[in-house]
Amino acid sequence: MRQSDKWYLNLVCSVFLLAVSAPARAALPVAAGGEELPSLAPVLERVTPSVVNIYTQTRVRVRSPLMDDPFFRRFFNIPNRPRERVSQSLGSGVVVDDKEGFILTNNHVIRGADEISVTLSDGRSFDAEVIGTDPDTDLAMVRISAEDLQSLPFADSKQLRVGDFVVAVGNPFGLGQTVTSGIVSALGRTGFRGLEFQNFIQTDASINPGNSGGALINLRGELVGINSAIFTPSGGNVGIGFAIPAAMARYVMDQLARFGEVRRGTLGISVQDLTGDLAGAFNVESGKGVLVAEVAKESDAGRAGLRAGDVIISIGEYEVSSAQEFHNYEGQFPVDEKVTLVIVRDQSEKKIRIKVEELKALDGGTVDPRLTGATFEELPLKQNTVMLQGVILSKLEADSNLARRGMRPGDVVTGVSRIKIRDLGEFEEAVSSAEGRLFLEIVRNGNNYVVRVD
Repeated sequence: MRQSDKWYLNLVCSVFLLAVSAPARAALPVAAGGEELPSLAPVLERVTPSVVNIYTQTRVRVRSPLMDDPFFRRFFNIPNRPRERVSQSLGSGVVVDDKEGFILTNNHVIRGADEISVTLSDGRSFDAEVIGTDPDTDLAMVRISAEDLQSLPFADSKQLRVGDFVVAVGNPFGLGQTVTSGIVSALGRTGFRGLEFQNFIQTDASINPGNSGGALINLRGELVGINSAIFTPSGGNVGIGFAIPAAMARYVMDQLARFGEVRRGTLGISVQDLTGDLAGAFNVESGKGVLVAEVAKESDAGRAGLRAGDVIISIGEYEVSSAQEFHNYEGQFPVDEKVTLVIVRDQSEKKIRIKVEELKALDGGTVDPRLTGATFEELPLKQNTVMLQGVILSKLEADSNLARRGMRPGDVVTGVSRIKIRDLGEFEEAVSSAEGRLFLEIVRNGNNYVVRVD
């Protein structure tokens, strides 16, 4: 046999063997070699009953200049009643207390909703009532009256590491319950506008619109985070999703269950990031600790002896490496609780015990009728290098005068009719002494505005 014939015969035999063996590999049995193949199915069978779909309806009043004209309405015989447009949205939620029927979701999923409907994985649907919301973390909790609910256990999100496998469960695009998998891509992500407390888990598990409020779980079926946001230039998933850590979610859940709101206090401290140069100057390891920039004189921190220039390396049991991280942990301690700070001063460590103090609040209606429906609070010393002085608009009724003027919770009032203010006392004095219209100078997302209040 010629050499070329042998080469051709070997080629044909090789192709034949591949063709025979391919189907065997394509149709693998449930068990291979006597052992079951790895699968997430057993974990998901326990988890999916705890993840729900949330549908909301919001009635939006539609205004038209023509409809506000009485002559126009009479000419065309149009009844004088407000026109409404119904806006619908969807999201996800997680059952966190099966006895009480509590479901945790994102605040932006239910914000402003007139009707909230929850659909369980078994197809049952229930109307839900809002227990409380926390816009500062974008979390909210609703309740349904249902039997045979199954709550999802919380994981210790502080033990989460980059590279851990995670699974996202939610309701993307209204398709129904959907499961995607990935890993933890990063921890401690910040920089989102409109949120006071940020410590996001980043994951490449596919998260799309409608996943908001759903569960991010580990391979034990425990809740490690509440899916909240995606980074996308196209509107769909590009492998960058963000979830609120379970530790933060649990604290907010407990507060909402007890009070219907999150009652946070302040340590009366302003801190800033510790740069490499500053770390060397204070003899602190680079990337560890935050620098105290300011201490409120009348705060417990001031009375305890904390002063500007101290470096805080831990708060409670948490080590801190950035101002935002310090701020996140500060917001997790309830009012009147004593917190231990470990500080570095004069190149030696020292422990200081400080009480979390309640933020003072003022009902705007008691100062001026034009401010009815607004609640102002002392401005916590901000955890950044820009020291704002003034008061913060913490609560605002939707039909209030200030809401109609375009103001919203989170606005910082820094002046009243060209008078700069630093606290609630100066704010009250400036409003009371103003004649005629009020001009409120506010800061929102780093931008300055002036709002006229008639």
